[in-house]
Amino acid sequence: MEQKLQDLADKIIKYAENAGVQYCDARAEQQVKKSILIENGEIEHIRNNEDRGIGVRLIKNGSWSFCSITNPNSFEEIKNILDNSIKNAENTISNKKNKINLHNNPINKKQIDFPVLKKPEIEELTKIGLECNKIINGTSKIIKSVTNPYYTINSKYFTNTEGSEILQNFTDVVIEMVATSHESGITQSVNITEGGRGGLELITNKAQQSAKEIAKKASELICAKPVKEEETTVVMNPDFVSLLTHEILGHPSEADRVLGKEMAWAGGAWWKGKIGEKIGSENLNVFDDPTIKESLGWYYFDDEGVKTEKTNLVEKGVLKNHMQNRETSKIFNTRPTGNMRATNYRYMPLIRMACTCIGNGNQKVEEIIKDVKNGYYISNMKIPSIDMKRYNWSISCQYAQKIENGEITDLQRDVIVMGTAPEFFNSIDACGNDFTVRPITNCGKGDPMQSMIMGNGGPTIRGTATVKSVN
Repeated sequence: MEQKLQDLADKIIKYAENAGVQYCDARAEQQVKKSILIENGEIEHIRNNEDRGIGVRLIKNGSWSFCSITNPNSFEEIKNILDNSIKNAENTISNKKNKINLHNNPINKKQIDFPVLKKPEIEELTKIGLECNKIINGTSKIIKSVTNPYYTINSKYFTNTEGSEILQNFTDVVIEMVATSHESGITQSVNITEGGRGGLELITNKAQQSAKEIAKKASELICAKPVKEEETTVVMNPDFVSLLTHEILGHPSEADRVLGKEMAWAGGAWWKGKIGEKIGSENLNVFDDPTIKESLGWYYFDDEGVKTEKTNLVEKGVLKNHMQNRETSKIFNTRPTGNMRATNYRYMPLIRMACTCIGNGNQKVEEIIKDVKNGYYISNMKIPSIDMKRYNWSISCQYAQKIENGEITDLQRDVIVMGTAPEFFNSIDACGNDFTVRPITNCGKGDPMQSMIMGNGGPTIRGTATVKSVN
């Protein structure tokens, strides 16, 4: 973090205090991003982006106001924007019942440098991207191979009128890959994302192996058949479970959505008012945990300066808590959970998942499959379709396989899995011991929409749902 940018954030806090605000925080952020897009063995482009700026939240007359500035070089550049933000809060007509009330939070002063075992360099990243692209392109029936490796180096400084001063420095390394096959009028596509918070060690070798797997599967899917619609037993692999958890358990656990304060992008919650009630089987345990190392959702303090910890959301099928910020936790009479985050300094923070997961079980995957007489093994996330309350859901998978008498048999394509949240979660009768966290790079929330990176995960699970094919 440039000391100048950090100093400007400190000056903003002092200025806001002198202006008589009830509360103010400033987030100074710097990011360097380098990415390479490779298609069919050719480098399409290499991009270098740098961004720096400060976002400011404040409360005056019981109302929030927000402003931000990109590339500030002096406090004078910020002063007029800050004055306008303070005036906006002063001029807001606010009902006394709705005045902002924040949960107490300890003063935190800390600098955290996240570990990077192998520093990312554009040359090495390009080499990995080309290797993976060649692997995909060299597979039978593949007509298009796309690899997009990239890394970001981030520095975030948080300070507020309560005295907190927190600097977090971290690096993210990710590679996104797509294999597309075509033959006899049929086109199939399989994709995967690898990486996390750390250095090149997070994708070295692993990316090449994943490239082989998605290319092989995309090729095989040309000869696969669609399924007939039926309600049946489904065994879902951890990658598919990650998206299911994200959409049907994670988003409705965000307290602003439970309260109906953030309804954009299917922003309701199917379990509103159900804390303490049973919403799933005893096999269902759900948590959010920003402390899972190497996950894209790993951080020590959120964008309100709240220290992170694991939050149990569902225990043995009983809804226990939601993800909370300092404001909603006062309403729910609980503690903030450290889930307040913004895409960057340009936006107000929202309650966001960090790493929301279904908890690990104790069964081997082979045992879970062996007990299925008739059903499907559902693999890898694709596209979700959710209603406003996230109650009715359908999620397509990248591929599925028939299970007959405890054995995996035919490969199936174009499969969608459908259900209602309470019926499906009550049907879960087995969880594997293969807990896995997957990287999510494009979660959207808010208006204006904020795209966020995070982790989601879980083990293999077994339950009952409806399957059908789109073709």
